[in-house]
Amino acid sequence: MSSPPAFDRLHPETLHPALWRGHQLGRHGVQGVATGFAALDAQLPGGGWPRRALSELLLAHPGLGEIRLIAPALAAVQQADRVVMLFDPPAALSGWALADMGLDVERLLLIQTATHVPVDPAGRPGGPLRPVELKARLWALEQALKSGHVGAVLAWLPPCLSPDRVRRLQLAAQAHDGPAFVLREAAAQGQPSASPLRLGLRAAGVDQLAISVFKRRGPPLLQPLHLRLPPMLSVVAARRAVAGSSGAAVAGSSVGAVSGTASEAALRSSDGPRLASATFVNLA
Repeated sequence: MSSPPAFDRLHPETLHPALWRGHQLGRHGVQGVATGFAALDAQLPGGGWPRRALSELLLAHPGLGEIRLIAPALAAVQQADRVVMLFDPPAALSGWALADMGLDVERLLLIQTATHVPVDPAGRPGGPLRPVELKARLWALEQALKSGHVGAVLAWLPPCLSPDRVRRLQLAAQAHDGPAFVLREAAAQGQPSASPLRLGLRAAGVDQLAISVFKRRGPPLLQPLHLRLPPMLSVVAARRAVAGSSGAAVAGSSVGAVSGTASEAALRSSDGPRLASATFVNLA
């Protein structure tokens, strides 16, 4: 009969999946969804975007390249015959740009919650409106995460969201067997968050993105991770973006800010083809 191992030979990380040493990435019982970027997969516990947890992306402004960053994971979810839900995007979506990223626009579920609804149940045009409470709008997102019918979620959250609301979303995400991305303003970095993964994104040049890992299950990443994104502009247009940003820098703009907004074509407010073939749901 063999004797039990000495206590000093036991490694904490072997006792439970939720334990890890300070210099290690946290172990995860479920393999993550590959990001499509090997350098980023190497820095994420589980080797990719976590399942059953929120991945919080903090942006200075929309259009930095965030959709191109997560598009490979969303496309993989669709290829597994599951639906991708987009929740409250801040601008009209460009169908051709999303399709060029490998997404099937006919298998996108777009949820656009209403901030105001008519006081009159008949909804006559021009009638008085009443605001919709934030908790009622986020209720739809919680239910989608809990339902088990959505493969991936990409949600743009309203600014100044309280930590309690984020905690409710994280609890709901624990029932969601897939990646769940929430996009927030960069100022939210100073607030506590229940999200196990928090990344800060900033443009670092034409089709380049700098990622700061603010929170993960493991040690902090001291230096930002630089990724080259798939190009969205033609060679000629990219050269014009760089040339235009050189002149803008004199007025106080940065190359990264100009090129980042120019190269993110998935979010458009007025120009380019709109997303016409997705399923739209307006929640009043």
